[in-house]
Amino acid sequence: MITPWNISGSVDYAKFIKEFGIKRIDNLLKERLMKHVRELHYMLIRNYFFSHRDFNVALSDYENKRGFFLYTGRGPSGPMHIGHLVPLVFTKWLQEKFGVNLYIEITDDEKFLIKQDMKWDDTQKYSYENILDIIAVGFNPKKTFIFKDSEYIKNVYPLLLKVAKKITFSTAKAVFGFTDSSNIGIIHYPAYQVLPTFFEKKRCVIPAAIDQDPYWRIQRDVAESLGYYKTAAIHSKFLPPLSGIEGKMSSSFAETAIWFSDDEKNVRNKINKYAFSGGKANIEEHRKFGGNPDIDVSYQWLSIFFEPDDNKLKQIHNDYKSGKLLSGELKQILIEKINKFLSVHKEKREKAKNIINEFMYNSELAKEMWKKQF
Repeated sequence: MITPWNISGSVDYAKFIKEFGIKRIDNLLKERLMKHVRELHYMLIRNYFFSHRDFNVALSDYENKRGFFLYTGRGPSGPMHIGHLVPLVFTKWLQEKFGVNLYIEITDDEKFLIKQDMKWDDTQKYSYENILDIIAVGFNPKKTFIFKDSEYIKNVYPLLLKVAKKITFSTAKAVFGFTDSSNIGIIHYPAYQVLPTFFEKKRCVIPAAIDQDPYWRIQRDVAESLGYYKTAAIHSKFLPPLSGIEGKMSSSFAETAIWFSDDEKNVRNKINKYAFSGGKANIEEHRKFGGNPDIDVSYQWLSIFFEPDDNKLKQIHNDYKSGKLLSGELKQILIEKINKFLSVHKEKREKAKNIINEFMYNSELAKEMWKKQF
């Protein structure tokens, strides 16, 4: 089962493509993209971003001078971990390569409604903390607008009603799995998440994990009747938890995630204790038969995010598979990469405190958005 709030069971990406009616990002699309960006992001080369809806159409819009814009978001249910950041790094790459505007929605209302034990004050605290982590990714403040749903609703309420009026309860139940016990707030909420796709009179492109796709299916049902374009989307896989259990890294299992607040000791202990290994039972067997990088979480994390150099990654892969590189040594490579990344991120996050208003209120794009009434 997959909804924007829950993943259970085996994650079968081929099945998602078939059931969601989306398309795999094939070599032809990559070659077409290459004409504009010159060098593909390693997450595309390694098929971490693996499927799309109408991204080819968005490229046509760009080629025909109509352009497009980007939209993504974050639900502030708690602190952020590494898994939350991966799609944002790819989004930053798209913004840089195409020079387009980006809108980042902070869904404080959604998390308050969906999590029964969530207090409103908590959503506001986490919103601020999460925004700092997002800014630390390095987005262009002149072309990025970050907004909280609860704060920005006064600008979009008329359009929100127009969207909500076109989405039936039967559609919402079928797409999101709502039941008689779902509160009426969360039943109404999807209409708001659709709204940022209408912030410009251009096609919207949404880089996000595959579990967010249900929102874009309903957007595509109503967009043209409201005078807007059907949105495009480009989907990522999930960063696996350290445990190697099927699904995605979850905030519910703190020990199997790496948080931005983790210090070097915590990272080392978590990786050594919890990172699922593809190695053999002992050193002798491992040297003789080698490890399996395909199931080793340390290798998967390096492949998805922490080792962008293809040649270095290939060497790690071959050394581990041959038995030359031990599981403990592979873990040590990942530990060093993570700690270096977190050190830099924490510095950028601290600096973000001084420029948060540039993204939310004071940049030219932010000022323009606060003047708009939808």
